[in-house]
Amino acid sequence: MKILAIETSCDDTGIAILGVKEGKTPEFSVLANVVASQIEMGKKYGGVFPAMAKREHQRNLLPALIKALKKSNLLKISNFQFGVPFGSFNEFSIKQISKLKEILEREPELAKKLIPFLKKYQKPNIDAIAITNGPGLEPCLWVGVNFAKVLSCFWNIPIIPVNHIEGHILVNWLPIYENSKSEIRNPKLPVVALIVSGGHTQIVLMEKVGKYQILGETRDDAAGECFDKCAKILGLSYPGGPIISELAKKSKSGIITLPRPMLNTKDYDFSFSGLKTAVLYMDRDTKLKNKKYKEAMCSEIQQAIIDVLIKKTMKAVKDFGAKTLILGGGVSANQELRRQFQAQTEKNNIAFLVPPANLSTDNGLMIAVAGYFHKNEKMYWSRPVGRGCSTKSAQTLEANANLRLK
Repeated sequence: MKILAIETSCDDTGIAILGVKEGKTPEFSVLANVVASQIEMGKKYGGVFPAMAKREHQRNLLPALIKALKKSNLLKISNFQFGVPFGSFNEFSIKQISKLKEILEREPELAKKLIPFLKKYQKPNIDAIAITNGPGLEPCLWVGVNFAKVLSCFWNIPIIPVNHIEGHILVNWLPIYENSKSEIRNPKLPVVALIVSGGHTQIVLMEKVGKYQILGETRDDAAGECFDKCAKILGLSYPGGPIISELAKKSKSGIITLPRPMLNTKDYDFSFSGLKTAVLYMDRDTKLKNKKYKEAMCSEIQQAIIDVLIKKTMKAVKDFGAKTLILGGGVSANQELRRQFQAQTEKNNIAFLVPPANLSTDNGLMIAVAGYFHKNEKMYWSRPVGRGCSTKSAQTLEANANLRLK
């Protein structure tokens, strides 16, 4: 089977196509993985603004889809173009145009380009559409959900809604990535996963695919958000994490001392707002703000965040007898964080899984993998598919900015 996946939870537009040879042990084949980043816009404005991010998704979705279909050899001109009344743009499709416009009522720029595309090209050989429906920024999520609805309606392909956090966990089931084929990973259960990004910091217990328990999460700022805010205080550009990480390499932690909020509490929760405030006050009161000072601050900020993440996560690993630790989310691309977690897992004889840096940040491939595991449930169809079918209408699918793992 082939799964088309769409990811628009924040500021990266992700489109991926995953091939799966099913059997007792599925074999995955990455046919395409396209990401359109909004980092340059984030640098210009100092962060992610939902309204602007939504607009960029409207611009990026169709070009990313076309690129993914071309890469997968699935983009073919409709026979209708040559006067033959067969192919994707048939009588049913013509009747659906008004419905498509209705779905894309709030995305007129996307509708203007998407409908001509659907008329021009054949339905691709795709079996399901996996779509992120939460959590994330609601305006951004809705663009992706409505895009998926239109494709489902026009092509008559079922939709599989995917939890963004679960995608970050399950992408680790892919052992080898771009342009490759390989059998699925089989991590030893139970798994403790730390998902750490600009919007999320959660420790999740996974007993099996589809069965999760959130053990702890941030009570205020996420770790990635803390990196960004601290960088802004120091006069550094967005995104803050990579810049702080680079400057931290030039100094040793300990020259400056910052707090480790909630480091020794008995729960698995986090709080990073106090660290950000400590950086603000120290920077305000420091007169000598030279290059060495910034490097030392970056080193200590990074280490303070890492110390809290490791202490809380390893406590969860021990308390719940986890056999595997998974690290995911944008902040997991931080090489020092990976190195220190690797050392801790080796010390405690725990398996450690982390995706390559390009799959740590948001992407469609992680949604495709999660969609595969839920292919037999939560299915939404554009129209009835037969007696006894328990699927729902694709039009009832909604974005949920606060969607929780269950």
